[in-house]
Amino acid sequence: MTRIYAITAAVLAAAFLGAIAAMSFLGREEESEFASCSSATVAGSDQIGGPFELVNTEGETVTEKDVFTKPSLVYFGYTYCPDVCPLDNARNAGAVDALTGRGYDVQPVFITVDPKRDTPEVMKDFTGYLHPKMVGLTGTPDQTRAAALAYRVYFKLNDQEDDEFYLVDHTTYTYLVLPGHGFVEFFRREATPEQIADTVACYIDAQT
Repeated sequence: MTRIYAITAAVLAAAFLGAIAAMSFLGREEESEFASCSSATVAGSDQIGGPFELVNTEGETVTEKDVFTKPSLVYFGYTYCPDVCPLDNARNAGAVDALTGRGYDVQPVFITVDPKRDTPEVMKDFTGYLHPKMVGLTGTPDQTRAAALAYRVYFKLNDQEDDEFYLVDHTTYTYLVLPGHGFVEFFRREATPEQIADTVACYIDAQT
């Protein structure tokens, strides 16, 4: 089962890049609203993102409608990550602070792919340390897996039955989700807080 899932997740990771390429090539009328912000994606694509049911840091079950009430920078990872996840989430928090300084209300969202260790309490400590506005989401393995697959996130838990300090392989994209539009843009690791802030501000302004 693990091998089958790993293969499936790898295929979905490739599908993510394929979907981005296809959207960029084909385009659609809806793209014109955000055409000046990015040439990489199409706003409101139904190929990435979608409904989910997860658990917040207070232990409450929430859906995407409860979470995405404002523009959101969404990242999938895990709290025991030794370097990449803290750095990427801190970068996203920096982008949110930059946007706040410009008058934009944006929230960072962190969704775990390791619910076995990332309980609501653990997520609360992690997100609270990084940013007061950061939303932390966990859930059952099925719930977190479904959310990850909806966003074409690849992840693989390594030797979790034998080692309490196991690592998790995962993709490291940050997704911009807008209320009423859903997923509209993604950012790679090399993007700086300022670059992300500039792009997010463009998308927000394009709606008004």
